[in-house]
Amino acid sequence: MTDPVRCNSIEEIRSLREAHAQFQASLASANADFESLAQLDKQIKSFNVGPNPYTWFTMEALADTWKNLQSIIKQRDSELAQEEVRQEENDKLRKEFAKHANAFYQWLTETRAQMMEGSGTLEEQLAAVGIKAHEVAGRASDLRKIEDLGAILEEKLILDNRYTEHSTVGLAQQWDQLNQLGMRIRHNLEQQIQARNQSGVSEDALKEFSMMFRHFDKDKTGKLDLNAFKSCLRALGYDLPMVEEGEPEPEFESILNVVDPNRDGFVTLQEYMAFMISKETENVQSSEEIENAFRAITAQERDYVTQEELHSNLSKEMADYCIARMKPYEDPRTGQGITGALDYMEFTRTLFS
Repeated sequence: MTDPVRCNSIEEIRSLREAHAQFQASLASANADFESLAQLDKQIKSFNVGPNPYTWFTMEALADTWKNLQSIIKQRDSELAQEEVRQEENDKLRKEFAKHANAFYQWLTETRAQMMEGSGTLEEQLAAVGIKAHEVAGRASDLRKIEDLGAILEEKLILDNRYTEHSTVGLAQQWDQLNQLGMRIRHNLEQQIQARNQSGVSEDALKEFSMMFRHFDKDKTGKLDLNAFKSCLRALGYDLPMVEEGEPEPEFESILNVVDPNRDGFVTLQEYMAFMISKETENVQSSEEIENAFRAITAQERDYVTQEELHSNLSKEMADYCIARMKPYEDPRTGQGITGALDYMEFTRTLFS
């Protein structure tokens, strides 16, 4: 009855109030017993006898205790009622925090998936990610609201919340990770566009690399663990032998030396794309090699090439790429153009500029 009233939930305070109500219900019987004792004491005193040798208690002491008990019960009633109000307010705070936290987590999950979706051309993807990155930055105010609610919960010593599994710290970390993911994806798309424009890596090849990465990035985190990375490489046609756990994998280790030299256990989208682009262009070492390659397919090793020569010696995709970007050739001696001639020297200098 005199213990401090401090609960952690509405259920707990309601259980205490129910027990207190049951105790109060038993007071009617106790009061009848008290009245019987009072009558008996009065009868004993009418005989003018001395103190009762069978008990230390007197009726006056019992009356004081009974009166004090009524006061304690009234105080307990008040404390339990106040605690119930406090727990109801705490529960409202829990629900308010959970409402915002759950909605923010759902938005984080959906936005992460949308960022990793990668549909459309590279330029369209870059524009879409830029919009999403702006949205992520703008949702910082929602996170601050959650942090403010979390601070109130801590201030009121509300340490549990059955309405959500999310915490302020966890959501802040995930928001920061999403912000970082947006920056990495933008940088990666810019890298892909540069590779396409300057190195001739086809957009279809880049899309295939990205699609394969997204397929194995099940949690949409923007990174693969080493087993997922290995499976991704196999899906792309890399011949990596199956070995028992713990056995050496020299082929895979040589790839990791390039893509994950610090061995942090993960391969990010940026590291992965850089590796795949480098493998696509690893045979291109210098502008001189490119010039020599073009010169070799010309009829008389001249400084220009024709569309026919390009189509005869290159794949249609690569030939079309070169034709679309090569400028008409002009004879440096006369300054006159030559019909059908394309300037592969200027094209090569532009690639490596």
